[in-house]
Amino acid sequence: MEKVSLTQFTENSLKGIWQQGFSADQPEWTKFNAPYFNDYQKFSDFESFKDSTIAKFLLSEDCRCIIVNKQPIGMVSKDWIDEQTRWLEIGIVIYDSSKWSGGYGTTALRIWINHIFQNTDKLEHIGLTTWSGNPSMMRVAEKLGFQKEAQIRKVRYYNGKYYDSMKYGILRDEWENVCKN
Repeated sequence: MEKVSLTQFTENSLKGIWQQGFSADQPEWTKFNAPYFNDYQKFSDFESFKDSTIAKFLLSEDCRCIIVNKQPIGMVSKDWIDEQTRWLEIGIVIYDSSKWSGGYGTTALRIWINHIFQNTDKLEHIGLTTWSGNPSMMRVAEKLGFQKEAQIRKVRYYNGKYYDSMKYGILRDEWENVCKN
C-alpha cells in the first residue's frame, strides 16, 4: 500500500478535494456519508468552493487532509460534542472512490486517533458515528478496536428505507492495547 499521511489543508489540496468531491452533481461518496441529511452542495468553480463554509471547516484545526502518493484523497475530522465533559467524535470521508477498500481510511484514522490521544490531555474516549447503510465504515471501526456502544434503530430514513444509527467508541487504554498488538 502507498504511504498515507495527514496534513493541514492547503489551497492545492483544497483544489484537489473540490475536483474529486464537490464539482460533480452526485459524487459516489455522498451515497454513504450521511446521505439522509441531503445537504450536499456542488460548486461549479474552485473560487466559490474556496469561499464556502465547507472549505473553511476543512482549513480549520479540526480537519486534516488525507494524502496518498502526494495526492489528496479525503479528510479526517474531529468534533467536540461537549468539550467541557470531553466528549469528542471523529469522522472521515474519502472522496476518491478508487481509494475505497484499500486500507487508506483505516490507516488515516489510525494516524488521526494517535494524534488526538497524544495531543488532547485527559481525553478518555473517542467516538465515531455511522449508519447501517455504510457497512464498510462499521468494519473499519471494528478493525480499529472500536466497540459498538449504541445502535439506535430506524432513525435514518433514506431512499424509502429506514436505517440504524451506529455509534462506536474506544477508550484511551483500549487504544493503547490495540497499538501494542
